[in-house]
Amino acid sequence: MPEYRRILLDGAAVQVTVDGDELVAGDGRRVTTEDAHHLPPVVPSKVIAVHLNHRSRVDEFRIGLPDTPTYFHKPTSALNSHQGAVVRPEGCKWLNYEGEVAIVVGKTARNISPAEAGEYIAGYTVANDYGLHDFRDTDAGSMLRVKGSDTLCPLGPGLVTDWDFHGKRLRTYVNGEVVQDGSTDEMTWDMHYLVADIARTITLYPGDVLLSGTPANSRPVRPGDVVEVEVEGLGRLTNHIVTGPAAIRTDVGAQPTESEEVLSTALGGDWEFRGIRPPRR
Repeated sequence: MPEYRRILLDGAAVQVTVDGDELVAGDGRRVTTEDAHHLPPVVPSKVIAVHLNHRSRVDEFRIGLPDTPTYFHKPTSALNSHQGAVVRPEGCKWLNYEGEVAIVVGKTARNISPAEAGEYIAGYTVANDYGLHDFRDTDAGSMLRVKGSDTLCPLGPGLVTDWDFHGKRLRTYVNGEVVQDGSTDEMTWDMHYLVADIARTITLYPGDVLLSGTPANSRPVRPGDVVEVEVEGLGRLTNHIVTGPAAIRTDVGAQPTESEEVLSTALGGDWEFRGIRPPRR
């Protein structure tokens, strides 16, 4: 399966192909994968993510799914890359990983059927849909700061074409230990359905990204942790967690909170009490 990456080479963003342990530019220049400065493999105009899709995650939440998927938007300023640093702002505690498969649109799509959707997909890459749950109380409806803060959308390492999404294993590792272990076969809505659903009312352009959902066991990580998401046939996306250079400003806007809603979401428990018990003091 062909794999394409984007790297910074001699100061310019360059698309390269994978040749064993080396990356090859169109003009023949080569660099090892370990030495390369990776960029997100695509440049999307938008990143759209499905809320819940994997059955193991739904079972963990102790809820039922609606008849059709719901979505949220991650701004492109959240984009990050393979080997990039993911920032947990100073003053925040509840930054969770979410290993996922990312769908990459290959040509303009609007008002297409699920049966046609595969023709509009360029390929797939690995994603980590980080959530900064400290802002869940104020942004639960939009998920804007929860999922859209800077650096919280790593993609990579490359774009893989001709990848069959059926029956593929997805694992997330923290400091070398498996923390999520799922399969694309547990998705309620497959890749073609998601693309066709969004394209009914939102035009999708080449490079646009759709995140397809995470399996159970999303949990918090801390500065110093190394987080890897591995998808069978797509490779392994690696990032490390750092503390932000400045604290969240206190002279404007909502502040990080630690309510039952925040804790139950971040820690994956007590779902029957979610949003009911008063804030911790």
